[in-house]
Amino acid sequence: MRGYAVLMIVFFLVSTLISPSVGQAKPGISANNAVLMEQSSGRVLYDKQAHEQRSIASITKIMTAIIAIESGKLDETVTVSNRAVHAIGSSIYLEKGEKIKLKDLVYGLMLRSGNDAAVAISEYVGGSVEGFVHLMNKKASWIGMTNSSFANPHGLDADNHYSTAYDMALLMRYAMDNNVFRQVTQTKVYKSDDQKYVWRNKHKLLTSRYQYTIGGKTGYTSTAGRTLVTAAKKDDMELIAVTLNASADWNDHIGMFEWGFENYDMTTISEKGLSRYNIESTGNQVTGYLQQNVNVPLTKDEQLQIDKKSFILKGSQRSGEDVIGKTVFFSGSIPIAETPIYAKRERKTDFLDHVVSIYRQIARVDING
Repeated sequence: MRGYAVLMIVFFLVSTLISPSVGQAKPGISANNAVLMEQSSGRVLYDKQAHEQRSIASITKIMTAIIAIESGKLDETVTVSNRAVHAIGSSIYLEKGEKIKLKDLVYGLMLRSGNDAAVAISEYVGGSVEGFVHLMNKKASWIGMTNSSFANPHGLDADNHYSTAYDMALLMRYAMDNNVFRQVTQTKVYKSDDQKYVWRNKHKLLTSRYQYTIGGKTGYTSTAGRTLVTAAKKDDMELIAVTLNASADWNDHIGMFEWGFENYDMTTISEKGLSRYNIESTGNQVTGYLQQNVNVPLTKDEQLQIDKKSFILKGSQRSGEDVIGKTVFFSGSIPIAETPIYAKRERKTDFLDHVVSIYRQIARVDING
């Protein structure tokens, strides 16, 4: 099953590279690189040189934040090191020897883009900055960020520190599946119990400029230019926008979001439940089921031309396997989504079931008698 899991991941990543339908008027943007991705399906609705490797500046800190959050140590206290205090660039003005909760460092990292917070987090969670960087690259590989390399936790320009607009959208999509990250990234103003002043989020789309914004991260260095990641939600659609080296990034993101919300609707293309599937190699059929509805952003034209093809694993009729195949959905000839097919498991009767069954039989006899 490990080989199949890898195949599923690879196919999913390939399918999400597909550009939107030909003929749609795309938004004009200032960014050198950009992507617009739908959160739940991972479908790319718009891209511009989305796979070109570039410096990414402080949007790096999305990775630093999610690793810190997943460490399970947010309530633990960090002692700030000399190395953290002397981190150059944007800062939350930590002092050497200061004791501060990891949770507060994460808020300072995401809202104020503190490079000192990034170093303090990395030393505490990873044992050292270098150890934490190793965790960053392992996480990137696991997420599927195949064109990314991390050399530090804050995003200052460095050799072997780069990503792509597409990879950063994958990262944000992953992070937004974490409820704690969502809470942090949507916070406009934060004050910890141990601080005398508040931190205000630098992301202007969240704080004032775009009402549908639910999170994101800003970034800038002279080499990277302005970098920006934003998540926005309108009705039942949630979108992620990423721009790299953009002179008018606020407007770029608003333009992409408005274009996406106007041209696409979330559409259920398959409902959860049992179905019969053909095994092409044998001509036999197996029963499988989808665990959840398949919802995909589609244009009105795409909604009229949905097709699907199911692939069943060889030998999947054997018992004891959960995933027996997958269904790939197409709009015309373009793959737009896929979902695993699970085996139909027979319900096993245990001792308690047996006791309940006997009790019900006795009860029926008593009532009827």
